[in-house]
Amino acid sequence: MSVQFPDGFLWGGSVAANQCEGAYQEDGKGWSTQDVAPQGIKGPVTEVPTEDNLKLTGIDFYHRYKEDIRLFAEMGFKVFRTSIAWSRIFPNGDETEPNEQGLQFYDDLFDELHKYGIEPLVTLSHYETPLHLSKQYDGWVNRKLVGFYERYARTVFTRYKDKVKYWLTFNEINSILEEPFMSGGIYTPKKELSKQDLYQAIHHEFVASALAVKMGHEINPEAKIGCMVLSMPTYPLTPNPDDVIAVMEAEHKNYFFADVHARGIYPGYMKRFFRENGIEIHMEPGDADILKHTVDFISFSYYVSLCETADSSKRAELEGNLFSGVANPYLKASEWGWQIDPQGLRYVMNMFHDRYQKPLFVVENGLGAVDKLVTGEDGLPTVEDDYRIQYLNDHLVQVGEAIEDGIEVMGYTSWGCIDLVSASTAQMSKRYGFIFVDRHDDGSGTLERYRKKSFHWYKDVIATNGQSLQRSN
Repeated sequence: MSVQFPDGFLWGGSVAANQCEGAYQEDGKGWSTQDVAPQGIKGPVTEVPTEDNLKLTGIDFYHRYKEDIRLFAEMGFKVFRTSIAWSRIFPNGDETEPNEQGLQFYDDLFDELHKYGIEPLVTLSHYETPLHLSKQYDGWVNRKLVGFYERYARTVFTRYKDKVKYWLTFNEINSILEEPFMSGGIYTPKKELSKQDLYQAIHHEFVASALAVKMGHEINPEAKIGCMVLSMPTYPLTPNPDDVIAVMEAEHKNYFFADVHARGIYPGYMKRFFRENGIEIHMEPGDADILKHTVDFISFSYYVSLCETADSSKRAELEGNLFSGVANPYLKASEWGWQIDPQGLRYVMNMFHDRYQKPLFVVENGLGAVDKLVTGEDGLPTVEDDYRIQYLNDHLVQVGEAIEDGIEVMGYTSWGCIDLVSASTAQMSKRYGFIFVDRHDDGSGTLERYRKKSFHWYKDVIATNGQSLQRSN
């Protein structure tokens, strides 16, 4: 039986401005937190941008977006997820007037997408707080960021109200727990950051996100505004009830973020956590009412699942996307140690649906791998990436299974639909795309674009609305 996807399903791909645009100081752009993180999410931070940071050039999407969008259109994209670089619009973040050149760039980008019938799906804050807000205010620890974000969101909602229907407020908002600088612009070193300040910063992000939902709907009642969380389903290592409780507590850490976005209140399990850890969230008058402006849909990234155990002697650590957990003995792993679990995608979609009864949108999923450029039958360079095709096929089959389970799924945007600079490692060699970009870890390369084998495969998947996907026997 073939996989059934609904009519109007939004097929596409996903990128982030800081990983592809480059042009880090062109047309009035200010510095962002990404510009001083040359080794990626887990690396050291520099005082000023350094030449070894591949993100300063990215894949030069800023100048080549028309060429790239033509390729996306050739694949048949219905939607393209990207982000707005906050520091292109407000270079320092605390100005009262926006940078017109930055606004015009995104006008042109969205116009180009619409020329091909591609809907933009836009993330307001994707791991790049203006550096001035990080250094001067300690990022989201400071309540003032709510006002700065509100001004930024109002500016872009108003400017693009006729061009952008789908919005996300923060990328992988729960990642602030592990990477407070990259995710929350918090300049205080992680080891010195108190739980009180961390969770106060999270509260400020919740308020800002809810304000964005409120004003976005006021500016354009047709807009659909979602949250975006890093999903990482966790399984008990054994049936031991202690392991099951360890899983529950681990998953609470992530569900907390979607719970507040989807339900508009703080859950009881977090109130207990706050009591037991001496945390008192300061709420200003009106915050509780603001939080009730809940999101229209839940979007999420999915790359890996984890196991959890209460037995510390069995904690062989596995590095995932930001979060670490216990390795699953039944799963194989990618070249970067990320365990591959297609069924985990169906599982987490069912968990989200059962919990929130809101539409879901898979906005990141993909395989990072070292790709080898070869000469194709047409004489042009290509990549024979059957491993990526298999990975994506198996995950999309599970999206189809979730739809069969009765879940409303808006769409699917594979991560890094064109090769870009990795967020976690700042490498080019960790490639996700359907399109190979000739740039390398040492910064060399022509930046030429080449279609991989997966390019043609995904084109067929979209053209058949998923009918070409292969179920395993």
